[in-house]
Amino acid sequence: MNDSISFSFEGETLSARGGQSLASALADAGVRVFRHTPKASPRGLFCGMGVCQDCLLEVDGRPNQRACMTPVTASMSVRRQTPRASLRSATQVTAATDASTQARVLTPDVLIVGAGSAGLNAAIAAADAGAQVLVVDERKVSGGQYFKQPAEGLSLLDRQQREGADLLARARASGAELLGGVCLWAAFGGPELYAAGPEGEALILRPRQLIIATGAYERPRFVPGWTLPGVMTTGAAQTLWRSYRSLPGKRIAVFGSGPLNLQVALELARGGADVRLVTERARSPWRSPRTALALFARGPRLALAGMAMHLGLVRQRVMLRYDATLLQIEAGEGDSLRARYRCGAIEAEVEVDAVCMNDGFEPQNELLRLLGAEMRYDPAFGQLRCERSIDCQTSVPSVYAIGDCCGLGGAPAAAAEGVIAGAAAARACGYTAAGPHERTAKSRLKAARRFQEILWRLHDPSPQSLDETPDATLLCRCEEITLGDFRQSMAGEDRHIGSIKSSSRLGMGGCQGRYCGPAAARLHAARTGRTVEDHSYFAPQVPVKPVSIDLVQATARALDSDD
Repeated sequence: MNDSISFSFEGETLSARGGQSLASALADAGVRVFRHTPKASPRGLFCGMGVCQDCLLEVDGRPNQRACMTPVTASMSVRRQTPRASLRSATQVTAATDASTQARVLTPDVLIVGAGSAGLNAAIAAADAGAQVLVVDERKVSGGQYFKQPAEGLSLLDRQQREGADLLARARASGAELLGGVCLWAAFGGPELYAAGPEGEALILRPRQLIIATGAYERPRFVPGWTLPGVMTTGAAQTLWRSYRSLPGKRIAVFGSGPLNLQVALELARGGADVRLVTERARSPWRSPRTALALFARGPRLALAGMAMHLGLVRQRVMLRYDATLLQIEAGEGDSLRARYRCGAIEAEVEVDAVCMNDGFEPQNELLRLLGAEMRYDPAFGQLRCERSIDCQTSVPSVYAIGDCCGLGGAPAAAAEGVIAGAAAARACGYTAAGPHERTAKSRLKAARRFQEILWRLHDPSPQSLDETPDATLLCRCEEITLGDFRQSMAGEDRHIGSIKSSSRLGMGGCQGRYCGPAAARLHAARTGRTVEDHSYFAPQVPVKPVSIDLVQATARALDSDD
């Protein structure tokens, strides 16, 4: 990584490596509390990917800067964000930048939102056919959550990152334009999308064909203490390590279900962390030998990689417990955390510096829902899945959807869908796409889906039941609304989920219901005896991500000038 640089935090001079995010630099310095909520609750890094809006800091006088998305620069002045300072500073910043914000209109043949496995493969397929392709991504470094490319100056960590680097090189060589640091906040028919650009400018995007490849974000475990500083998603801990070589803490425990937890635990242990515990909600795969053998038959290379992870954890002397569930997290002595969990019929406790959780995934389908794409609810995974044709086209003309934003399918399936959708979008623009590549991709997609079907029999992707969760547990981390508050708001007359949102403010915070919304939809459906569907969720609305008023005004001015 680049040479050391200095910045200040709360008046104290700290050092960082060039290319680090603020979140990783503060993690290295042992800082876990980034801000305080209106109710004086401390908050820190949680999602690590710009979804939760909880790691907000005041940077050089500018409020609401996400630590996980903001790179450290020399002499940067950083302070913890307080509610009062945030409101005061926001007014000042808006007034100062209103006149200078500009808008730019981009009209590619094919616009791809998301530069992960799905999006990059789609870009290559469309560009190779001759289409003008633009790929936008919220992160400044492309590669997505699966490939998680390292910051500039760091070497590639393993085969997974090398594959990502090769894919990025192929995408750039294809002629596709990759634009990072772009935050999409609105989408309308046409299609037409509005975004905040990497330099703060307003972007108006008018593609002939649109491919949504926004991926998924991790589902939390709603337990008492899940919002404490030091509690984060497993993916956030992985980003700290794989992208910046920072550890979330010295002593770590990982809870949840799925192969990502095992992978990250092993990576952190090899990186020098003391991983005290890894739990899996499902029972041991050794107790399901037929399913394990079927997994080997469907995908021997991936199955062997999974076995290697298990053996690696044994060599690192990491305790792995199956049929185990996280129950509660409390603040311990100093900065430590105490996590209580149940393993079978026995309850136990572990004291650590960081608690990582992954309780499944939620598709990032806000743009698709905003565009009106048809959805169906998958009760086994607790996810809204986008309905698509064989070419990954949605019910909305000129709009395709690929990868985990359509439901959890894994990187190999996402890559295959990218090739299929990229070629189809190019054809829709009048270009000739290569048939053999599509046929190979469709064959690989079938194989990947068969493998995933078996894989999830060995884990537990089902959504959490909140029947026994204490009323005092926070359901909405942004507005600090408890599960008891929500249960009370459902009492009495049969109210629509939107009415409950308006009266309780559930889902009206920075993350805009991404965490509480799906859980609330399931709770409300169970109470009313209805089947969960798209309309069971909070209605999608603009903006889908928080943006400044001056950016919205700049977009409006540009649209007015078009008329």
